Amino acid sequence: MVVAALAVSCQQAKFAHVDYAKLMDGYKRKQDLESSYQLKAETFNRKRDSISQAFQLEAQDVQNRSRNSSQQRAQEEMTSLQQRAQLVGQQLQQEEQQMQRMGQMKSDSLLTQVKETIAKYGTDNGYTYVFAAGEGSSVLYGQESLDVTEAILKILNDEYQK
Repeated sequence: MVVAALAVSCQQAKFAHVDYAKLMDGYKRKQDLESSYQLKAETFNRKRDSISQAFQLEAQDVQNRSRNSSQQRAQEEMTSLQQRAQLVGQQLQQEEQQMQRMGQMKSDSLLTQVKETIAKYGTDNGYTYVFAAGEGSSVLYGQESLDVTEAILKILNDEYQK
């Protein structure tokens, strides 16, 4: 019993740290995910702007036609246009929310994969702990020789390229 306790107390913990911001900035999958989301957002914004412009032109047309029609007819046309605009606005809002949900799911999946890769690297290399270093982390200093950021980044990018 004493020998077992002595053996445990003699084991040294092995530590490493990862610059999480540098890791995420250099991760090709994250870069591609951000580019893809940015492209989808730009496409959505162009679509929304185009629809908005079409409704503005139609509203102008309704106002011009209303000068030559009864007040009741003009009011009916404007009400109809407003109802259609509201419906299209709701559809656009749902589309935008769906795009955001998909982006969040992909981001969550990416973060899970990064954490799993760090954990596997730590286990495979005998580390007791792998700390996150960088902005907002609790690691204020770490020897450069214990920085495994590049090794993990290489694994992530190699796996992504497959």
